[in-house]
Amino acid sequence: MTPLTPPPKIKPIWRVVVEVAFIVFLFYSNLLMGEFTGVNGQNKTFAFALRDIITPTNFLIAIVSAFIGYGIFEFLRKKL
Repeated sequence: MTPLTPPPKIKPIWRVVVEVAFIVFLFYSNLLMGEFTGVNGQNKTFAFALRDIITPTNFLIAIVSAFIGYGIFEFLRKKL
């Protein structure tokens, strides 16, 4: 076994971490894109948009929805 290959017991945990992180990334990228629409005003800086979207409430929503999404996808993987 090479040092870059995780032990078999760790693989499912890494899979959960990677998939949940990807869903959180999609959530925040969607929020960030929404900050730069014409409705939200012109001349917004990237830093201002990040300050606007990175809040404890948004983080909690992202984490909860990511685990729900992960659970749904795992259920569908096993069903299909």
